[in-house]
Order: sequence, then C-alpha cells, then structure tokens
Amino acid sequence: MSGAVRYLAEVYGGDGARSLCLGGTVAPSRCLALRWLRGQALRIADGLDPDPDSAWAPPGPLWPTPHSGADAPTQLRCWAADVGLQEAASRRLADGVPYGFLARDASGWYRLYARPVRIPSAPTPPEELHHADRARR
Repeated sequence: MSGAVRYLAEVYGGDGARSLCLGGTVAPSRCLALRWLRGQALRIADGLDPDPDSAWAPPGPLWPTPHSGADAPTQLRCWAADVGLQEAASRRLADGVPYGFLARDASGWYRLYARPVRIPSAPTPPEELHHADRARR
C-alpha cells in the first residue's frame, strides 16, 4: 500500500470518572507532531500550575509552594524539556510505532499520544488511465 505518512498527535486528560480529548492535530512530520505535543504539555502544565514568575500575572498573587513530589504539571514540563525522551519518541514514530506519555497525580491524569497514519494515494482518475493506455500504443 503506497501513500504519504502523517502523524496524528492527541492530548487527553481525565480523572477516575471520565476522560476528555483536549485536542489533536495531524502533522506532516514526526518532528512537527512532537513539537505540537511539547506545546500542549507546557500549555496544560501552565494552566494547572502557573509559574510564579509568569509575565501575565501581576506581582504578588502567585508564590512558590514547597515541593511535595512529582505532580502532573512538573511531569509534563520535564517531558517537554527532556531531549532524550523526544529523541526516543521520534525513533518510535519513525519505526511506525505509536508513542505515549502519561503524567498523573492525585487530581487526574494527562496523556500525550502520537502515531503514524498512512494516507492512501488517491486513485488515478479513469481519464488519466485512458490517456496513459493510448500513449503506450
């Protein structure tokens, strides 16, 4: 089967009772799919746990809390910054294998997922087949 390969990238979130698709895209390359996932990981992490030094927050409303373990926002930020994990994900996708990363804590879970998708070639229109057949004669 011939055709182009695209990469489906999706983000899910949930808790013990439900799960939701938080977004998805079809990228023309595995690098772009992983870049999109990194952006989503940081978007979710910042939404759950804003950095106290964020430019959008006026001084004073946010402050650091004592670290109490690897929560989901920290796991997502670490995944986005880890070049080794990005390279491993890219190799899996290049081999045609789906890639997933799961971050979880007491409040819920977040899943980053990508997989290659083969897009079938468009069939040749009948008039082009007719012209090609006539050209061979």
